Amino acid sequence: MNIYKKLKEGAPKKKFAVLIDPDKYSGQEVVEIARASEKNHVDFLFVGGSLLMRDHLERTILKIKEYCSLPVIIFPGSNMQVNRHADAILLLSLISGRNPELLIGQHVVAAPYIKESGLEVIPTGYILVDSGAQTTASYISNTWPVPYHKKDIAMCTAMAGEMLGLRMIYLDGGSGAQKFVSPEMVKGVKQSIDIPLVVGGGIRNATAAKQICEAGADLVVVGNAIEENLDQLARISEAIHNL
Repeated sequence: MNIYKKLKEGAPKKKFAVLIDPDKYSGQEVVEIARASEKNHVDFLFVGGSLLMRDHLERTILKIKEYCSLPVIIFPGSNMQVNRHADAILLLSLISGRNPELLIGQHVVAAPYIKESGLEVIPTGYILVDSGAQTTASYISNTWPVPYHKKDIAMCTAMAGEMLGLRMIYLDGGSGAQKFVSPEMVKGVKQSIDIPLVVGGGIRNATAAKQICEAGADLVVVGNAIEENLDQLARISEAIHNL
């Protein structure tokens, strides 16, 4: 299965991923989300988190695989989040920050493990965007996010990431974001690059998801809203896929 090709070229045109943090769910809750995601035509399941206090990554992935057929992509918060049972991994380079460990350092340590795992690797330029509050991602990464209204900074950063050979750009407000990335920033970044654009963080309902897609996002990622209300999943999926 070529996950990147499916993400970039496959139908539907706009895609939806549900983010599952292994720390937040019991096994039964993972099963419920996985089943609901497949039923409501979610395209991908992302698994990972900025902090994994319990070693449940593999168990979560295996539980998903047992109960649904959706592609599982690791969204790693550290170089320890590698597991061969997933289908792919986003190799995130935090290009919005100046922390060398998250630009290349941790990648060097993780590289032999990722290669041995056989996972499909999707090199991704990760851009943190100010969301109105300090998020776990900004705290753990020890970096400043791109200011909310500075779309030019995000645009130039995304362009540089593409020129460096990254195959996808991820704009993220971070877990627990108070507001989602502005449609103006999404539109500006999308017009500046020729690779897929992923947007996540602070997207809590179908209206927000639709705005982000209409602005240019190719893939929308939702986590907390589904955690708080599983019924949102169907509405968000319908809003994205009807565009």
